[in-house]
Amino acid sequence: MGSFQAGQYETQASVRMIDVGGASAPEAPTDLHSTGVREENLSGMCLKFALTTQHFTTEWMAERLCLPRGMVTRMLEELNTHRLLEILGQSDSGSYRFMISDRGRERAAHLMEVSGYTGPAPVSLEAYTSLLDSQCNNFPEVTSKGANDALSELILPDDAKHIVGLALMSGRSLFVHGPSGSGKTSVGRMLHDALEGYIWIPHCIEVENSIIRLFDPQSHEVQPLDLSPLEERRVDHRWVRIKRPFIMVGGELTIDSLDLGFNPALKYYEAPLHLKANGGTFLLDDFGRQRVEPEQLLNRWILPLERQIDFMTLRSGQMVQVPLRQMLVISTSMNPDELIDPAFMRRLGYRVYLGHPSHEQYTQIFARYAAQYEVAVTPSLTERLLARYVAEERPLRSCEPRDLIERARDICRFQKMPMELNEEILDLAWLGYFGVPHVGV
Repeated sequence: MGSFQAGQYETQASVRMIDVGGASAPEAPTDLHSTGVREENLSGMCLKFALTTQHFTTEWMAERLCLPRGMVTRMLEELNTHRLLEILGQSDSGSYRFMISDRGRERAAHLMEVSGYTGPAPVSLEAYTSLLDSQCNNFPEVTSKGANDALSELILPDDAKHIVGLALMSGRSLFVHGPSGSGKTSVGRMLHDALEGYIWIPHCIEVENSIIRLFDPQSHEVQPLDLSPLEERRVDHRWVRIKRPFIMVGGELTIDSLDLGFNPALKYYEAPLHLKANGGTFLLDDFGRQRVEPEQLLNRWILPLERQIDFMTLRSGQMVQVPLRQMLVISTSMNPDELIDPAFMRRLGYRVYLGHPSHEQYTQIFARYAAQYEVAVTPSLTERLLARYVAEERPLRSCEPRDLIERARDICRFQKMPMELNEEILDLAWLGYFGVPHVGV
């Protein structure tokens, strides 16, 4: 089978941006051609919506398709001309009320067999690619101060902060390795906080007669604009303004989950998570613990990231070329030399090792987390705690001050007393966390 690329059809269009509400937004299409989507597919979506209700108005249909009312009016009139819809009369707003005809039901049922998607009208793959590239090329530049501010909650060596900042500024991938509990996942999360700006993404994308749903309320945080009614009409509501996405996956990731997911009941596709991460950060956590060989996962990303394109497969076998514009962060607590071939390792952007904290760093982390609960920590308390690590030959981990203090908070709440850190409470917290009683330090 051949591959489908953006720009293959003349009806597909780029996106014009306008200034509204103090920000840029995609301009609403002025006619069916400027939607970038085939007219017959939009008319088919009207029929499928009509099949789901007894009767509807022009406004009802326009709201569900996220298209201008005038454009929807013309489509409904055309469907009425072909006796696929029947006019019931005028609505309260002065437009018409419609119902689907028997002939329209037959057509809609056939369309449902091809794709059961009913929702906002799609945009073309070309339009999505064009606007994504434009936005990614114009994001605010990450500064060293921005990176340091984002990582300020973590106690990290200066060289580690510097390397993370370089990865973020360059947009290259970042490979973070080290023992468990050293803050690798936190680095990935906080690194994303340095990315400024927002991004417009479509509800869904049309590829030939297939629909790929991209917007996901569970993965994307909507950033609405405060617009006047006039400005609302100027904006293309097939697009959603979101915060730059942060998506994390762990051991549950499989090769199949990196391709389009087909819903056999509704007959449309769901974009994979790494496609939903476009414009933001994709964190692959616990690398090496997936149910797939590490080399296979890297094969799926390294070359596509370098070329900034990936290929997805439709059920027909058709290959679809999609853009890949994201920051990839990989974290692992396993030995990289046992996971990755040197040839792959060389293709990764930046690498940083996060080891066990020193006694001084552990003390800083403990004091900083306690300060969040407005609890004072005496030097003797942390010295006693550190001595216990030494006595039990237990390595220090950056996550454990947080974990012990949170268990101390649980103890105080259980005993209905104000939050406090003392030897007795910490001994009980230690027992609840490590399962080892106090042996006298």
